[in-house]
Amino acid sequence: MPDAGMVTPTNPPRRRRGAELEAALLDAAWDELTATGFAKLTMESVATRAGTGIAVLYRRWANKDELMLAALEHYGATHRIDLPDTGTLRGDLLAALTAMGEARAPFFAIAAAAVSSGLAAAGRTPAQIRDRILGDQRHTRMRTLYQRAHDRGEINLDTIPAAVLALPFDLVRHDLLMNLEPLKQDRIRSIVDDIVLPLVRPTEATT
Repeated sequence: MPDAGMVTPTNPPRRRRGAELEAALLDAAWDELTATGFAKLTMESVATRAGTGIAVLYRRWANKDELMLAALEHYGATHRIDLPDTGTLRGDLLAALTAMGEARAPFFAIAAAAVSSGLAAAGRTPAQIRDRILGDQRHTRMRTLYQRAHDRGEINLDTIPAAVLALPFDLVRHDLLMNLEPLKQDRIRSIVDDIVLPLVRPTEATT
């Protein structure tokens, strides 16, 4: 009969591998970045937070710059913002830009601090860093929103330049980077009503 005071051995923790391990490392890097900031973050501190050896990190990323870019990209990809479907282009834009401002304000604050602290010093422009972090998702999801409006007959996508379609989202990103806080509702309404809708809605030909 076993001793009542004997500790029953537990199963050893399951070893993480492949994509699961990489996701855990990137989550740890994000948590470390939010806790300490880019300047104080080290490969060693991330490895400690992830509960692994530093060699595991160096097998995937050459330095903390590459690790942080990967962490920012991973966070953006795994924290998607729901795409609204309100039934009108105006409603969709207002909802999408509001959600973007509220959800992405902390992300942009951290990204801006990381870039200003040293990521750009590696020879990358802010635009290159943006493209690395956001990838193609911003174009795909933006296109879906406008395609719905096109299908409803609100706009004609064949006549609208891509730069105009990107404009409201670019303006929100600009404001987030400049102010590091969610946009106020009157600013979002102004972007939609005063800038974007007059550019994308068809106008009647004058005689």
